[in-house]
Amino acid sequence: MKAQMLGISARGTLARYFSARFFVAMVAMFLICCVLIFFVDMIEMLRRAGNFSGDVPGILLAWMTLLRLPSFSELTLPFAVLIGTIVIFLMLSRSSELVVLRAAGVSVWQFTLPAMIVAFLLGVLFVLLYNPIAAVARGEAERLYAVAFGKDESLLKTSAKAGAWLREDGTDGPSVVHALQVLNQGLELNGVTVFQYAPDHTLIERIEAKRARLKDGRWELEDAWVSAVGQEPALYNRYLISTYLTPTQVRDSLGTVFSISFWELPNFIQIAERAGLPATQYRVQYHLLLSRPFLLVTMVLIAATCSLKGFRFGNVQINAIFGLAAGFGFFVFSEISRNFAMAGLTSAAAAAWVPVITAASLALTVLLYKEDG
Repeated sequence: MKAQMLGISARGTLARYFSARFFVAMVAMFLICCVLIFFVDMIEMLRRAGNFSGDVPGILLAWMTLLRLPSFSELTLPFAVLIGTIVIFLMLSRSSELVVLRAAGVSVWQFTLPAMIVAFLLGVLFVLLYNPIAAVARGEAERLYAVAFGKDESLLKTSAKAGAWLREDGTDGPSVVHALQVLNQGLELNGVTVFQYAPDHTLIERIEAKRARLKDGRWELEDAWVSAVGQEPALYNRYLISTYLTPTQVRDSLGTVFSISFWELPNFIQIAERAGLPATQYRVQYHLLLSRPFLLVTMVLIAATCSLKGFRFGNVQINAIFGLAAGFGFFVFSEISRNFAMAGLTSAAAAAWVPVITAASLALTVLLYKEDG
């Protein structure tokens, strides 16, 4: 009994030792990625400021870059986990610790499990806490950007060819709004065309306006040409259209998905659907966040397939490169799957979960073949 208790205590100590090393390596790699992203984005902000006719203080540029950093750095977390895990496994192999553990009868799963647990908990922490902070910071950065560079330079402005579409219901009946340009996170629209319908869904008028501003319960159109059915077009300096949408809802519906936190996404999926907007991007983002902890576990498994070989067998660097290439291939596969979902070719759940399940299955198969024969 005493020997059994000592064995359990030793395994617990070993698990804590490995967990601490993996955690430090993953966080260190993530922080390195953050530093690189900050400097790259800061250079881009300086370039934009140089091309801007006005004067933007350098401290404001640095602050906006810092606010944008959390949302950008979220994308690098899987690679930080992959590289950090590879580095620790290679260090353990180089110091012959893995050789000693194998000789003592410790299986590959026993010293891989701590890395998987740490990665999973990091994923949960980032989804539940880091992502909401990143969303709030990203929204504030976009607001400051619009103030600093002017509305015509908004980060959220849409393509002049495609524009933005919004279908909604109001007290006057349903309407379809098209804008060539979205400003101030959807609160202002330029180049507006409105098709107004009666409650029975018959077209009653077409409106062409220079600009539209959203206020509580209404769109305020400026310089609007109104072409009602059976009447001559008439010009109005100010024309009102009713809406049930609030400024907050339209801001988040027409704004960037990265400024919406994990906790708010389900609500805004319903808002987008109620407003007649495609909710695909919100669904995809929601499922990507849900699958993130399992994605990080998959990265650990991929790292384990290429970094557990002892240094005495050679080709360690080549194996590490193969592991990085496999991680990059997995990222490309995930992006292709995400784009398929955005195009409506597959469901949002499949886009997020199929790459994770496929990569994890392949990595487990390789590990079982290598370690258990």
